Amino acid sequence: MFLATAAPQGGGLMQFFIMFVPLLLIMYFMMIRPQQKKMKQHQAMTAGLEKGDEVMTTGGIVGRIAKIHDQFIVLTISEGVEIKFQKSSIAQTLPKGTIKDIEA
Repeated sequence: MFLATAAPQGGGLMQFFIMFVPLLLIMYFMMIRPQQKKMKQHQAMTAGLEKGDEVMTTGGIVGRIAKIHDQFIVLTISEGVEIKFQKSSIAQTLPKGTIKDIEA
């Protein structure tokens, strides 16, 4: 009768790091870094907002900035209609005249 004993699979910790480190690098360059870049661009855009800029909110509302407070913006969406939004809810700035083009 033969009792074959398998040799233990070695290399445990070293093999783990050889597989784990590239996975972390791929995740960093594919997910984390682009998200940080996008966040910095959005912060720069919201910091550069001025009264009179035409913007679109994350909800799709288009309006002109009437007032800017610390963390809030008052948008004029129609004559005599103003809505308050957080600065972070501004999705993008629009070229001048966009609102007139939409209304026509």
